[in-house]
This record gives sequence, C-alpha cells and structure tokens, in this order.
Amino acid sequence: MSVLRPMDKLPDLNRATVLLVSTEDALLQQLAESMIKDDCASELRVHLANSLPLPSNVSRPRIDLIVFVINLHSKYSLQKVEESLNYVDGSFFLGKVCFLVTGAGRESHCSVHRNTVMKLAHTYRSPLLFCDLQVESFRAALAQRLVRILQICAGHLPGISALNLLSLLRSPENPPSKEP
Repeated sequence: MSVLRPMDKLPDLNRATVLLVSTEDALLQQLAESMIKDDCASELRVHLANSLPLPSNVSRPRIDLIVFVINLHSKYSLQKVEESLNYVDGSFFLGKVCFLVTGAGRESHCSVHRNTVMKLAHTYRSPLLFCDLQVESFRAALAQRLVRILQICAGHLPGISALNLLSLLRSPENPPSKEP
C-alpha cells in the first residue's frame, strides 16, 4: 500500500482512467454507469474505491483523475476522504483531483457543514463540485462534466492541460466564511 502518484505509469493512447473514492457504493456505481454511457472519443475506465490506499499488489492503469465524493449526511464519508488524502502525492493536486459533494439539497439533515468541505477543497487547492446524485438528470449532467474534465486531465483535448483547467475551476482565493 503506497501513495498514488500521477506519473507512476505511462499514459495510454486514447484511454482515460478516473478513480472515484467514496463510502457511498450505490451512488458511486450509478455515477460510474452514467459516465460510461456518455459519448466519449476516448476509452473510459472508471475505478471505484471506498478509501485509499489502494492495494499495491493489483495491476492497474495510470489514474488520470481522482474524484473524492463527500456526502454531507455522513461524517464517516468526510472522515474517510480526509484519511485517504494522505495517500495521494502532492503533484496530483495540480489539476488531477476534485471534490464532489452530494446531499446539499436537504441542509437540515446534514451532519457535515458545507463550509467544512469548502475549507477542505481550499486547503488542497482543488475544484469543488456540488450535485445531488440521487436525481438522474443531475447525475447525467455531472457525468458529462466529469468525463470532459477527465479527457483534459488525460491530455486528450489539445490546447488545454489539467493545470489550465484548475485555474478555471478553482474558487476565488478568499477562504470560505466561518461556520455559524
């Protein structure tokens, strides 16, 4: 079990791989299926994990993008993501990591405050996306967006890199406001 590094393996021609990390197995599986359904010029591979580190004895392709999914209704979800971040090499945070938050629609039921997740994304200088994965139309739109981000991170779209994308997706430099 070791730290994930973006350049551990050589890139594959017309193949892009995303790693979705979350404790929400059913929602993650639905998101993965939506991503695979999306029309994409590249061969798309989606790997699912409950947490990091990944077992080192398994042969796996180069990972082009890591998406950490946090459910605002579960403190355990946030805890597992925070623990998993220790197993990601710092160079991944140059545009190849994003945070996806789900469950923000019903804020009265949240056990994790939205600002906590915003601070986490700000600390790691990574984009933060919000989506209710239980609504199919939202999930399909998010899947399209993630596939586009993945293609950029894999280097399949000429003229834009993961670092360029990071500067476009990143929130303003001001830290989030204090929790109430």
